[in-house]
Amino acid sequence: MERGWSTRRGVFLCLAVSLLPPGRANTFAINCSGFHQHGVDPAAFQAIFNQKAFRPVTNYTIPTQVNISFTLSAILDVDAQLQLLTSFLWLNMVWDNSFISWDPKECGHVNKFTVTAENLWLPDIFIVESMNVDQTPEGLSAFVTNDGHVVYSKPMRVTSICSLDIFYFPFDEQNCTLTFSSFIYTVDSMLLGMDKEVWEITDTSQDIVRTQGEWELLGISKATPRMFVGSSLYDQIMFYVAIRRRPSLYVINLLVPSGFLVAIDALSFYLPAESGNRAPFKITLLLGYNVFLLLMKDLLPASGTPLISVYFALCLSLMVLSLLETVFITYLLHLATTQPPPMPRWLHSLLLLCTCPRKCCPMAPHKGNQGLGLTPAQLPGLKEPVELVGKAPGPGEAALTGVSGGTGAQREQEAQEQRRVELWVEFSHMMDTLLFRLYLLFLASSILTVIGLWNT
Repeated sequence: MERGWSTRRGVFLCLAVSLLPPGRANTFAINCSGFHQHGVDPAAFQAIFNQKAFRPVTNYTIPTQVNISFTLSAILDVDAQLQLLTSFLWLNMVWDNSFISWDPKECGHVNKFTVTAENLWLPDIFIVESMNVDQTPEGLSAFVTNDGHVVYSKPMRVTSICSLDIFYFPFDEQNCTLTFSSFIYTVDSMLLGMDKEVWEITDTSQDIVRTQGEWELLGISKATPRMFVGSSLYDQIMFYVAIRRRPSLYVINLLVPSGFLVAIDALSFYLPAESGNRAPFKITLLLGYNVFLLLMKDLLPASGTPLISVYFALCLSLMVLSLLETVFITYLLHLATTQPPPMPRWLHSLLLLCTCPRKCCPMAPHKGNQGLGLTPAQLPGLKEPVELVGKAPGPGEAALTGVSGGTGAQREQEAQEQRRVELWVEFSHMMDTLLFRLYLLFLASSILTVIGLWNT
C-alpha cells in the first residue's frame, strides 16, 4: 500500500515538472514567438502571473534587492499643532524577478513592455512615520525587461509625523524624516538600496517644488540604519527632508503693521503731556493694536510660543506702559500746578544724576533755578510762577499790613514752591525721555533681529 502511494506521488511530481515552461537555469523562459505578429500572448505569462503571491526568487536563501528613490513634488501642509507634515511624492522601486525571462530575438526584438501591477509581486515598502493608509490608485503598471528587471512607480500622499520647532516662526526651518522599510521581510529576505543618488533626488525635487506653496525645499540627506523589532532585523533607509518657510507673507502682514503702530506710539511722545491729547491718542492706538492681533491670530501657530508671539507681547506691554506713564505724567503736572509736594532726596539725587551726569551736582537744593539750570520759558505748557502760586504783594500792600519782613518771607516761600514745580516738571520730562529712548532701542533691536533671522 505504501509502495503504491510512493509510486503515484513520483508520477505526479514528474508530470508537474514536465508542465513547467522550459527555460534556462532557475527562470521561467517565456515562449514569445509570434509577438511581432499578434501582440503579446497572455497565456505565455500566465505561469508567471500565478507566482505573484511568492517572492520572485528560485533560491529562498538569497534576499531580494529592492532599490528605491522618490521625487518630492509638493509640500501640501505643515500642521504645527498636530506636528504633521503632508507631502506628495512619487515612489520608484526597482527589483529583479527571477521568473521572468525571454529572448528578444524570438519576440520581435521586444526587450521591454508594461505589465499591470496587480499581476506582479510587489515589495511591501511603507513609510514608518506615515499616519494614513496608503491609498495607491488602481490600474498602475510596471515596466518589465527581458532579463526580469522590474521598475514600478506609484504616487503617494503622505501625512507623516514630524517634530516641528516653531520658535523662530516665520523664519523657521524644519527637518522631517521619511523612513522606508518593509513590515514583512527581514534582512534575510529583502535588502534595500538606492536607485538614485541623494543629490539627484534633491535636484529633481527642488526643480519641481521650487515655485510652489509656502515652504521651500532646502535639501535631502539619507542614513541607512537597521531596525530591530524583537529578534527580527529589518533593513531601512531614512531620508532627512530639510524645508524652510517663506517669511514674506508674515513679514508684510504681521511684523510691518505692528512696527508701524509701535513707531506711531513712539512719535506720540512729541505731544505735550499737559495738553491732555496724548492719553486719548495712546488709548486709540492700544485699541487698534488689539484689533490687529485679533484679525491676525489665524496666521500665527495654534500651539507653542514662537518668537513672534513674544515680540507682540512686548509691543503690547510697551504700549500699555506708555499709556500708564502718560497718565502718571499728567497727574504729576496737575499736582505740580496746584499743590506741589516736596521731592524725596533720593529722587532728587537721581534727577540730578540724569540731568547732569558729567557735572559735580551737589545734593542740597539750590535757590531759584540754579539747581537744574531751568527757566520758566523751558517749561512748556506751564504758567508763570506768579500765576501758579499766587501774585506777590506789592509795596503798597506790604505797607498796609504793617509787616516789614512779610514780603521777603512770602517771596522765599513762592520761590521754594516754584523750585518744586520745576523739579516735578523736569522729572516728568526725564521719564518721557527714558521711555522714548526705550522705544527707539526696541524698534532698532527688532529690525536688526528680523534682518538677521531672514538672512540666516
